Amino acid sequence: MTINASGWRPEIGGSKTEGAATFTGNKGLMLEEALIFEIGDTETTGVDIADTAPAASRLGGLARERSIGLPGLSEPETVRHYTRLSRQNYGIDLGFFPLGSCTMKHNPRLNEKMARLPGFADIHPLQPVDTVQGALGVINELAVWLIKLTGMHGVAMSPKAGAHGELCGILCIKAALDARGEGHRKVILVPESAHGTNPATAAFAGYQVEDIPATPEGRVDTAALKARLGPDVAGVMITNPNTCGLFERDLKEISDAVHAVGGYVYCDGANFNAIVGRVRPGDLGIDAMHINLHKTFSTPHGGGGPGSGPVVLSEALSPFGPLPFTERYEDGHITLVEEESVGDRHPDSFGRMTAFHGQMGMFTRALTYILSHGADGLRQVAEDAVLNANYVLRSLEDVLDAPFAHSGPCMHEALFSDNGMAEGFTTLDIAKGLIDEGFHPMTVYFPLVVHGAMLVEPTETESKAALDQFIGALRSVAERGKAGDPSLKSAPHFAPRARLDETLAARKPVLTWKAPGLPVAAE
Repeated sequence: MTINASGWRPEIGGSKTEGAATFTGNKGLMLEEALIFEIGDTETTGVDIADTAPAASRLGGLARERSIGLPGLSEPETVRHYTRLSRQNYGIDLGFFPLGSCTMKHNPRLNEKMARLPGFADIHPLQPVDTVQGALGVINELAVWLIKLTGMHGVAMSPKAGAHGELCGILCIKAALDARGEGHRKVILVPESAHGTNPATAAFAGYQVEDIPATPEGRVDTAALKARLGPDVAGVMITNPNTCGLFERDLKEISDAVHAVGGYVYCDGANFNAIVGRVRPGDLGIDAMHINLHKTFSTPHGGGGPGSGPVVLSEALSPFGPLPFTERYEDGHITLVEEESVGDRHPDSFGRMTAFHGQMGMFTRALTYILSHGADGLRQVAEDAVLNANYVLRSLEDVLDAPFAHSGPCMHEALFSDNGMAEGFTTLDIAKGLIDEGFHPMTVYFPLVVHGAMLVEPTETESKAALDQFIGALRSVAERGKAGDPSLKSAPHFAPRARLDETLAARKPVLTWKAPGLPVAAE
C-alpha cells in the first residue's frame, strides 16, 4: 500500500486530499483503511492451532492442493477492519438520502421487530403448509391490502424485485395475447419519461421497443402515442408518476386507447409512494403494475438481497399470473397453489418465476407498516411526500434551473438541471460538492429527457429542519457552481477518497487484489 503523509493513495487515481498532513493518513476519526489483504498475511493465521496427528482424508479428489490465499488476522484486526469500512458507508440511518425516483425513506424499527419473531424468521419454504399457516396468512393479508390500495383484481406475490415484477407483468401480457391467438403483436411502446428498466424488460421478453416522445411540459405526448397504436402493438409501459416527477394526467385516456386496439397497459409502480391512498391505478385502466415494497412500504432496499416486487393484475390478466399463490378457504385454512392446471383454479398461469413464494421478511415488514399506518395514514404518506418535494422545488428554483416548474406542482420528486452553471461546471460538480457538505448526492443525469438532470426525492419521513439543511447545502454548492468556484471542480475534499477517474474505473475495473510484484489486470 502506498500512502503519503497526507493520506493520498496515488494508485487509486484520486486527487490529493486537501488540509494538514498526518503521518497515518487518518483525518481525525475518519480512519484510513487498507485492503484486508494489505493488513493481513496469507502465510499466518489469526489464531494458534496445534498440529494434529495425520489422518486419512475423506475428500477423495476434492482435497485442496494449494493455499486459498486468505489473509490471517486476529479478531481485533478483523473487527476493526470492517467497523472502519462501515464508518465510510452512507445509509438512511446516517442522514438524508435524496435519490430521485428511489424513495429512500426511514425503515421503522417496529417492522424489524415483527420480522424477527420466531414464527416468521425461523420458518423454511419447504415446511408443510399446515405448519406455516401464520406466515401464509401474512402473505394473504398483504395481498388483499395491495389489491384494495390499487383497485386491481389479483396480485402475484412471488417476484423478487421491481424489474422482476416488470418481467412478470409483461409475461402475463404475452400469455394473454397468446391465449387470444394474437402472438403476432410484437411492439411495446415506452414513453421517454418511463424508467430505464421498462424498455429493457420488454426487450428481454422478446418485444420490439418503440419510444414515445414527451411534451414540453414533461408528460407523455398522448397524440403521438395514439397515432402509433395498431394491430402490432402488444401494449404500453408507462411510469406514473413519471421520472420528471409529474402525474400523467392523460393516463385513463391512454389506457382506453390502448385497450381499444387490443393492447394492454403496464404501469411502473416504483413511484406509487406518491399516490398511495390517493389514486387507485386500477381506476386508470392499468392491467399490471409492480409495487416496490422497499419504496412504498418501507422495507429495506436490497442491494441484491431482500428485494420484493409484487405485481397487481387486472381481471383480464389475473388468470395468467405466476405460481405459486395463496388461497383462503371458507373455514379460514390457507393453502398454497403450486401446480399448473390444478382443477379450475389457475389453469392459464404462465408458470413459475421463482422456486418459492417470495421474500417472507419483506412481506412481514410491509404488512406491519400498512397496519401501523392504516388507510388514512397511508394517504398522509403520499400527501407529505408530495408536500416535501414541492417545498424543495420552490425553495431552490431561484438558484437552480427547474425545467418543469411551469407544469404545476410536482409529485414526489423535484427535478433540476445544470443549465445556468458557469462554463465548464456540470451536474457532476454539484453532486461532488454535496459530498463535502455531508450529503449523499441526488440522482444525477436521469431522466435523460433533461440535460444535466438532478432528481431529488425527499420522501415523507424527512422533517422540515432536515430539508432546510439540505436546501441550504445545495443552494450553497449551486451558487459556487454559478460563480465558477475552481475548488468545486476537485471536490470532494473531505471524503475518504477524492474525485476518481470514474470512466476509467467503469471501463477497466480492477476487481481482484494482486500481491506486490505481480501484474494488475482487469478481470
